[in-house]
Amino acid sequence: MATFTTERTTGPVPLELALSARARRRGLLGRDGIEGALLLSPASSVHTFGMRFAIDVAYLDRDSRVLAVRTMPPGRVGLPRPRARRVLEAEAGAMERWGVRPGARVTVRHP
Repeated sequence: MATFTTERTTGPVPLELALSARARRRGLLGRDGIEGALLLSPASSVHTFGMRFAIDVAYLDRDSRVLAVRTMPPGRVGLPRPRARRVLEAEAGAMERWGVRPGARVTVRHP
């Protein structure tokens, strides 16, 4: 499984990759939670229609720097973020625990 870190994480965070159009469309729909995070690439916006839980959303630029972090309850549409190339999703509250905040760089490691 892939992982990610930032300058502030205490250790690697489990990461699922949604790299195909089908995987990005499915995202976290139909799940009751996620262990770690999900990276949608390419992506610049998300929605939470059909979600069962609130999520944190981090918008990343082409250098994997965090542009913005938002918490989205179910049933919302996020506007596209200019310069965003990827979106990192996790359960609400997780981004703060991991130190994912604007300006942080996210480093992804593949197995």
